[in-house]
Amino acid sequence: MPRIHFQLQLTELKDTILGMAALSQQAVESAVDAYLQRDKGLCKFVKQNEAAVNNAQRDLDEMAAELLAKEQPMAVDLRFILAVIKMNGDLERVGDQAMGIARRTRELIKLEQVDLPVDFAAMGEYATHMIRTAIQSLLEGDARLAETVREMDDEIDRMNHHAHDDLLQMIIDKPQYTQQCMKGIFVAKNLERIADHASNIATDVIFWVRGADVRHQLSMATD
Repeated sequence: MPRIHFQLQLTELKDTILGMAALSQQAVESAVDAYLQRDKGLCKFVKQNEAAVNNAQRDLDEMAAELLAKEQPMAVDLRFILAVIKMNGDLERVGDQAMGIARRTRELIKLEQVDLPVDFAAMGEYATHMIRTAIQSLLEGDARLAETVREMDDEIDRMNHHAHDDLLQMIIDKPQYTQQCMKGIFVAKNLERIADHASNIATDVIFWVRGADVRHQLSMATD
């Protein structure tokens, strides 16, 4: 009976982290839409969502700490709880990055609208695809799917690098649009950081499923 109770608690923990992941994903998608549409209402929604994410983070930390203290789990169960604790932090930071996009959007709405030489829709879709895939790998306990998220990270880095360079060039060519370009640079960086957190979540899924620490493997391969 105690073992059954413990498994039920683990299921509840997984359901809670998945619920938090859904909130974070929704925050990113809404923040990107807010930026593309210059929508103040969506900015407000992202802010409200951030409060829900923060509350979920606190609840999940308490659940995980209680399981570690009372159940003293071992092997794959211990790895799962440790992975959830790390994912919890990354998901909260995803919410923070989404809030950063919303803040830049609120500032941008006050400025003259101008077309920037960056495909923010494509960047946003790529980052949200990484988040969705990382969450799917968690839901299914699929380490191979998690690996695909890590493999995507170089592309969003490349997109952010080009966005940075193109927007700096626009500042040189059209300095009257410096504020709009600078906000675009920050939004591109927010999206790149969201992708980094998706990659971190995928890394934690691999640790849970395989017991392997792969945090530095990709970076060492490219050195």
